[in-house]
Amino acid sequence: MKPILLFLILLLPLGTSAQTASSSNETAGPAKSAGQSIAYEAPHLAAKSYLLYDYTSSQILLNQNGDARMEPASLTKLMTAYLTFDALKHGTLSLQQELTVPVAALRSKSDESRMLLKAGQTVSVDDLLHGLIVQSGNDAAITLAVNIAGSEAGFVDMMNQEAKRLGMNNTHFTNPVGMPDAQHYSSAVDLATLAAALLRDYPQHYPLFSLRNYTFNNVAQANRNRLLWLDPYADGMKTGHTESAGFCLVGSAQREKHRLISVMFGAETDSLRATESQQLLNYGFQNFDAVRLYQKNQPVTSLRIWKGTESHIDVGFREDLFVSIPKGAFAQIKATMETHQPLLAPITSGQQLGTLKLTLADKPYAEYPLVALDNVPVANVFSRGWDSIRLMFQ
Repeated sequence: MKPILLFLILLLPLGTSAQTASSSNETAGPAKSAGQSIAYEAPHLAAKSYLLYDYTSSQILLNQNGDARMEPASLTKLMTAYLTFDALKHGTLSLQQELTVPVAALRSKSDESRMLLKAGQTVSVDDLLHGLIVQSGNDAAITLAVNIAGSEAGFVDMMNQEAKRLGMNNTHFTNPVGMPDAQHYSSAVDLATLAAALLRDYPQHYPLFSLRNYTFNNVAQANRNRLLWLDPYADGMKTGHTESAGFCLVGSAQREKHRLISVMFGAETDSLRATESQQLLNYGFQNFDAVRLYQKNQPVTSLRIWKGTESHIDVGFREDLFVSIPKGAFAQIKATMETHQPLLAPITSGQQLGTLKLTLADKPYAEYPLVALDNVPVANVFSRGWDSIRLMFQ
């Protein structure tokens, strides 16, 4: 029988928690948009490209030229940090391990960000990570890259492989520090994806991004992220600047349990990238709530299953489902479920069986995959035959 579409009107679980909260989302980054039917006037910022991403709900709240390929400058070091954290996770590095500074790490020009390392010097991975993230040291980035991959070229290959795995489709790296190159580019959407991956995969290392300064060899250097001083809720992430790229910033802030990520390319000054990023974050916090619609493993509905050991199966979400909703608009959210019928066994837990579609004020707003919460094996031959007959009359 040819599958047909089944639409069910669902009531939102008003009895569950409808407050801002965090989520252990499995998605790598921005996959859903909050739509454009928002009553609030979005800010127009003095930058070439910018994006506001709600980490709690995995939704893009504002996107201005977010898919355009831009020069990332030292925002590149977010990927260098990600791969270093990965090496720590898999035991190929340890925080106390001493690494030798290669001669290549000292080729930086005098006006570039440096940790002030010396060739042949041994430095702990912990110090190098502080130098990479807080001081934005090119020498720290190259030292980590060479020691992790054996060469800069090998590390760049790792960077591009990881970018592809994370779904950073408008990103290509040619170096681990962010030096200008025609083939070295990224986008606001892709860097929000990477920032979300850092938060999701390595939360134990994230406090490094909130440090305002770091002292190495008796030389103190301040974090260039002015958001850390301007906004009491800001706790990361990374700045970037070259003459050709302008001033760039990936920022993040959390109010209660609601976290937002901002990405900005091409501001004209250091102070402007901070104040405009703060304006972007304030827009998100002031105008949106992250609302939990469904708890993880909570049945949203039950679907008819044919030719299985059970006649029905519960569907829902494997993680809490949070949605960013304009303040005061919760009553305007409606949910429908779409699924292909008939559903035939076997069904495995986690298998997508439908899609939950949300509308806000009768306009499409967001959609999410509904998955099976249980397994349903194939029934015996007699039950399958009986269901085959019954399906003929459906």
